[in-house]
This record gives sequence, structure tokens and C-alpha cells, in this order.
Amino acid sequence: MQPKELAISCAELALDKKALDPTILEVAGLSSLTDYIVIVSGTSDRHVQAVAENVRVELKQRHGVRPLAVEGMDEGRWVLLDYGEVMVHVFQPEVRRFYDLEGLWSEADELALPATEPAG
Repeated sequence: MQPKELAISCAELALDKKALDPTILEVAGLSSLTDYIVIVSGTSDRHVQAVAENVRVELKQRHGVRPLAVEGMDEGRWVLLDYGEVMVHVFQPEVRRFYDLEGLWSEADELALPATEPAG
């Protein structure tokens, strides 16, 4: 799976669990750590944990992709899933505002998520 496809899949899987405000930043050339940063929000500790767990489990089941590291799952305020070329950040809104990764990476291009048809 190519990094761009992986980033989009991560965002879509987060949205499957009602994550809010998805952002995908292309930081290749700006960062030596990763190519894409996926940022989403959850409304509570449990919601953040559920979103992160859904991304982790579904990527493993559907594509055989496992994170290199997972941080913050116990607290549920900010969970980081490190897939090497893609990093997924699931934040509670106040933590997201505090760290302002979008501002930190303001030079990065933002990827648009593909439009999806509403279910029903």
C-alpha cells in the first residue's frame, strides 16, 4: 500500500468511528520522520481510543498493515499511531488546539478526502 493510500485509508477508518475534523498533511520534503500526517479529533477519552483502535484493527485485518508504535492509548487524550511513512494523531479537541500540528506544518499541502456517498 502506497503512503498516500494508507493516509487516506487511515482517515476514512477514523471517520467510520465518527472522528471529527479530518486533516491529511503531506509533509514529505518537510519532515525526515514521515510523509503524511493524519489528524482527527474525538470527543472523549473513550471516543479517541475507539477511533484509534478502529484504525489499528481494520488496517491490520484489511491490509495486513501494523503500526510500528502506538502511544497514548491508555490516557485517550492524544493517541499516536506510527506507520512509518504515515503518522495518525487522534486528539481530544483541546489537546489538538494546544499542540496545533496544522499550524506547525502550515507549509504542508493538505490532501482532500475522496467524496463518499451517504449510506442509505
